[in-house]
Amino acid sequence: MNMSTLKESLPESAENNDRVKELKAFEETKSGVKGLVDSGISKIPKIFIRPHDELADESNHVRSNIQVPIIDLRGFKTDDDHRKKIINDLKQASKDCGFFQVLNHGIPLSVLDGMIDGIRRFHEQDAEIKKEFYSRDRIKKVKYASNIDLYQSSAANWRDTLTISLLVSDRVEPDELPEVCRSSTIEYIDQVTKLGELLFELLAEALDLKREHLVAMGCGGGRTFVCHYYPACPEPELTMGTSKHTDPAFLTILLQDQIGGLQVLKNNQWIDVQPLAGSLVVNIGDLLQIISNDEFKSAEHRVVANRVGPRISTACFFTGIVVPPKIYGPIEELITEENPPIYKDFTVSDYISKFFSKAIDKSSLDDFKLQVQKSPQI
Repeated sequence: MNMSTLKESLPESAENNDRVKELKAFEETKSGVKGLVDSGISKIPKIFIRPHDELADESNHVRSNIQVPIIDLRGFKTDDDHRKKIINDLKQASKDCGFFQVLNHGIPLSVLDGMIDGIRRFHEQDAEIKKEFYSRDRIKKVKYASNIDLYQSSAANWRDTLTISLLVSDRVEPDELPEVCRSSTIEYIDQVTKLGELLFELLAEALDLKREHLVAMGCGGGRTFVCHYYPACPEPELTMGTSKHTDPAFLTILLQDQIGGLQVLKNNQWIDVQPLAGSLVVNIGDLLQIISNDEFKSAEHRVVANRVGPRISTACFFTGIVVPPKIYGPIEELITEENPPIYKDFTVSDYISKFFSKAIDKSSLDDFKLQVQKSPQI
């Protein structure tokens, strides 16, 4: 990104406080947020300080035992009654909250722990080795950077990210992955891909479709893994780990460690998604909301910064088929005269391009809604 493009993408007020210069200086270190922490800072740089209205507002944060639904998948293959209950629970969670946690999902705890440890090793390895992966090239399959929307957002988030993109190719070659997390990542990718296919089957049944419908549409055809590292923050009240956003995918499966910080917006209140050992967090993405014609909801969520860290998480975004371009839209079987289509047809590339054209806290759903024709005034 050249300087003229960079300036055009920043808020107008940014140039008044040398924000462009500060962003460029941070970017050129290729050391990310961890590099700042390792330098011993006690105050966060200005580029991370968010406007007051974008900070974590404690006035609408629920500190209670309220939790997103927890769904136990044990026995879904052998017990028909339990399978029906699981499908009903998934349906309610996807309609009401858009978030749920799954237990007994079939991925061994050793694989989950191995993935977390591998991501930790990558981010905590020698900085010069890590810099070899630093890139903002969206086409690159494996890359590391800090803040995908660094030049679009009003403030940077307190995290670094290793991204593994399987949007075009269905697999990643071992030698393309960082050596320190290679074996654990390959195993996790294989296991979570299988779980994604299972969840798409159950969610299809929750929509009263044939079990294979969403899989046949290619909803799990492309995957992107974002492996976040949130260092301890000296001033967490001034910034965010991840801004509020929805996911530009059909489905997200999230592995998180035990530190916490993930919150989901429900009934205009932020609810903590408490870490549960051995569980995985699942949420509906924008694309599944579109093809379900708003039957399922893609909920806003965020991660608060924390004085304790690092927090480590890995999100697998099931983004659907990108190449060759495939047209998606509201599923025909869900459309009736009483329930007409709300969204226009789209390709995954169209949606992802729109998502990356602005800060992550700006939803792209409205950009793909059909224009409702108003009745003429008499």
